[in-house]
Amino acid sequence: MLSYDVVVVGAGGAGMMASLSASEDKSLRVACISKIFPTRSHTGAAQGGINAAMGYRDANDSPESHFMDTVKGSDFLADQDAVEFFTTHMPKVISELDYYGVPFSRDENGLIAQRPFGGASSPRTCYSADKTGHVILHTLYEQCLKNGVKFHNDWHLLSLAVDNGNFEGIVAMDIRSGEIHAIQTKSVVIATGGFGRVYWSRTTNAINMTGDGTAACFNVGIPLKDPEFIQFHPTGLASTGILLSEACRGEGGYLMNKNGERFMARYAPDKMELGPRDLVSRAIEIEIKEGRGFGEAMDSYILMDLRHLGEQKIMERLPQVRELAMDFEGVDLIKEPVPIRPSCHYTMGGIHVSDYRTCSTPIEGIHAAGECCSVSIHGANRLGGNSVADVVLFGKYAGLGAKESAKKRSFTTTKKLMDETEKWKEKFRSIRLKKTGINMFKIRDELAETMWNNVGIFRKESEMKFAYEKVSQLLVDYKNAMIGDSSVKYNLAFINYIEIGNILKLAKAITLGALNRKESRGSHARADYPNRDDIKFLKHTLIYQEGDQYRLEYSPVKITKYQPEERKY
Repeated sequence: MLSYDVVVVGAGGAGMMASLSASEDKSLRVACISKIFPTRSHTGAAQGGINAAMGYRDANDSPESHFMDTVKGSDFLADQDAVEFFTTHMPKVISELDYYGVPFSRDENGLIAQRPFGGASSPRTCYSADKTGHVILHTLYEQCLKNGVKFHNDWHLLSLAVDNGNFEGIVAMDIRSGEIHAIQTKSVVIATGGFGRVYWSRTTNAINMTGDGTAACFNVGIPLKDPEFIQFHPTGLASTGILLSEACRGEGGYLMNKNGERFMARYAPDKMELGPRDLVSRAIEIEIKEGRGFGEAMDSYILMDLRHLGEQKIMERLPQVRELAMDFEGVDLIKEPVPIRPSCHYTMGGIHVSDYRTCSTPIEGIHAAGECCSVSIHGANRLGGNSVADVVLFGKYAGLGAKESAKKRSFTTTKKLMDETEKWKEKFRSIRLKKTGINMFKIRDELAETMWNNVGIFRKESEMKFAYEKVSQLLVDYKNAMIGDSSVKYNLAFINYIEIGNILKLAKAITLGALNRKESRGSHARADYPNRDDIKFLKHTLIYQEGDQYRLEYSPVKITKYQPEERKY
């Protein structure tokens, strides 16, 4: 049995920042497990930038302005004490990243360059061309290696071992060998990223974004907070859903319908293309629904035009975006507009974090950071540039929190941990030998279609009720799924099987939360309840799993400085 003081699950921006801060204490043994090689984690796909009120491009910008923009962007569902903590501490974290060696783009004075982003009152998004997440990820990995963090790459989290509220450790599979390991640990940081693959074929998320850590926490009784809030990014490539960064609009890109209109004038006359993501996504879908888009049905799209920026600016600021458009859409955006359509991008909800200062959850020793959890600073809608900021800042404080937990807690009994490990070994053996059953990929594809058509950008009661019943049935079908691969080593079919089980559970929670939130707020837009309802729904959804049943509760939103008001751009 392996044993560490602190284990971090996930090696993206949040996981590596947590590993780095926990490993600053040389008396602790810190391990990071990742189902892919760390520098291939999904933070590497973050193109546009990272928000912090440095005041380099606009001397009037301040953490208070960043605080106000974030709360307004969240449609007043964010916890304001957590948001203020976040915006106040971000400038220091940018300076730390700079010190670690992140190669930020620079302005004419040699200061970190900043660009405008949607929903922001000042240009405060620090960036490195359009590869911001990529360079942060590589820099943090170097620092973790320097600090002696032990990496277990190609390892997959299977479950957490919790006995009567006492956390004992985790069970994980070494994908290369097929061995299933018990890992005893005093504290864990779950940093496994979002779960956009619930909408399998229309998402900007990498293929492995299946909510493994979120589902593992849900399984041991930690509630999911606000899972119904799913952000759809306005500018996914039309044919694949692959993301074209918000930097495209930040640098001045236009959105055009088939009549050649810059239609955002109808929806956000002041901000135009730089309205917040939920608003811009809905505007695009309305244009398509009302017949002003190109193409038909699932193949409909509108155009994003960057030609007026000129070749020099595109090559300097948006080189990767141009590559993606050429590789996946066959369009050179220096010469022609690119077809785009909204795509599931980000999960605002997730593991319920009960203390933002330590990123702790209701179970002592279990911490969470990044997109897998809800602190909640994004509320009902996240602003562009606040995601990479979220992962590095709360990754840091999750690592510090886990370090303190490891010092407070001692190694406990491992009975539950060993039972869980044996259970998984038997599960792996039996499913490999299973010769008949339902094809698991059929279940996955039915889930994706059900969620996109019924719990997507526009929602209504009858469609979501259908989705809830359908997902519940798919969970029953899943018990009879087969994987069709008997190998022990590199059994990726088994990994897919675990992932599909995770997204099914999370899809049911998303749908339950959305059905019961009878209002429209941020990314959650209901045709049957078009208005925001602060009297009944200015509160967080909490969903608990009890056996096969889900239980729904609510908790208050923390409001400190900014009272809810109508959200206009």
